[in-house]
Amino acid sequence: MIPAASPLALARQLLAILHRDGDRLAQIDAYLHGRHADPYMPPQADDEYRLLARRAVSNWMPLLVGTPAQALYVDGHRPGSGTETPAEPDSATPEWTHWQRSRLDARQAAVYRGALAYGHAFTVTEKNRVGDIVTKGLSALKTSALFEDPANDDTPYAALTVTAWPQDDQPGSARLWDARREYTVTFRSLSDEKSVRVEGGRPHGAMECPVTRFAAYVDLEGRTLGVIEPMIALQDRINQTVFDLLLAQSYGSTKVRTVTGMAPPIQRDAETGEPVLDELGNPIPLRINHNSRRFLFAEDPDVRFGSLDETPLGGFIDSIDMSVRHLSALAQVPPHHLLGQIANLSAEALQAAEVALSRKIAEFRTSFGESWERVFRLAAELSGNLSSSEDYRGEVIWRDMESRSLAQAADALGKLREQLGIPERGLWRRVPGVTQTELEDWEQMREDDDSVAQLAGALNRATPDEQVPAEKAAA
Repeated sequence: MIPAASPLALARQLLAILHRDGDRLAQIDAYLHGRHADPYMPPQADDEYRLLARRAVSNWMPLLVGTPAQALYVDGHRPGSGTETPAEPDSATPEWTHWQRSRLDARQAAVYRGALAYGHAFTVTEKNRVGDIVTKGLSALKTSALFEDPANDDTPYAALTVTAWPQDDQPGSARLWDARREYTVTFRSLSDEKSVRVEGGRPHGAMECPVTRFAAYVDLEGRTLGVIEPMIALQDRINQTVFDLLLAQSYGSTKVRTVTGMAPPIQRDAETGEPVLDELGNPIPLRINHNSRRFLFAEDPDVRFGSLDETPLGGFIDSIDMSVRHLSALAQVPPHHLLGQIANLSAEALQAAEVALSRKIAEFRTSFGESWERVFRLAAELSGNLSSSEDYRGEVIWRDMESRSLAQAADALGKLREQLGIPERGLWRRVPGVTQTELEDWEQMREDDDSVAQLAGALNRATPDEQVPAEKAAA
């Protein structure tokens, strides 16, 4: 049962959600873009310390988001068997036409990266000004949604996205959708409920809220979680270790020469030869230009030369390596993706290292695939295709992003055809790098070849004394 509430009450609830989650999402956004908390420094730290602290930031967060996101690419849609469209994937279906019109080939990546970074992202499916049905992404920093059961429902009963934040004397604005209508919302601040105003109320054309949530992880409480927030503490640990390494490298990584029992040379007046004194009446020593081409000597036998050993840096480097490996294990990203160490690894070892990442990507594909299927149903409903709007058996086709040579794939597909009897056309999609457009071209070419072969056969049957080749029949 969807809770009954006025548009004003819904707007206040949705703005309150943005206010509640604002600080947490802002911290995630800061870490994603390299604005991390400073490492620990002593209270009397000077500008040089602060410069090293800024240089100590080693931002691993974009890699944690980008690695799985680059393996997520929807390449087609296969309608269910009970629809008006064929059950084979076809770029001419209304669903895929809507996908291309929305330019989601390129824009889908932003939805995945937003969901992986912040825990969730949104899309809205609607008619544009010229009447075309398009879907576009909405940021989690500006969008919130209400669900009757946030853990299990894929359809919100209301959603809001901010289109302009309040600035100076200008109020902010937002768009609000419920199950039937769209409203315009104005507000002074997210926390000021009394300033919220709701206007309009035009039908958006769907029978449910046109906003769809894409969630990376959802627990049974309905809370969403991305890949960045659990790694913030570990990122801070890496930054602290790098900062300590830079301090040791800057102040203690070189050997220090010492001399005891020898007075340094002092400045003397060029005319009188008398020592030059400072403000306190002490002689001013000369700076000793000491480097690898010079050596020190003293006539006094009581003078002692020595040295202070440099600070070893190996421990800091090992600590950074350990922390990055911890990051790899917790984020399910293979170590060689982070460390770049792939020497002396067999194909079996590389495949074993990729298992955890492959399972993680499969989980994301399942979750995001369900969200895209709802988007396709919404688009079909808005276009008046009632059959496709009830198609709960359709599925999206994910591109195979694994690195395999064409020769290996051809050999494997040939064995599947010969040994298991799988139809040739059923294996086309498994050819590495094939696109939906290429599949459509192949299908058309196959139909053309079949038509030419049928025409040649018909001519041969009509004129048995003269065999007509297929090329001549096509001409």
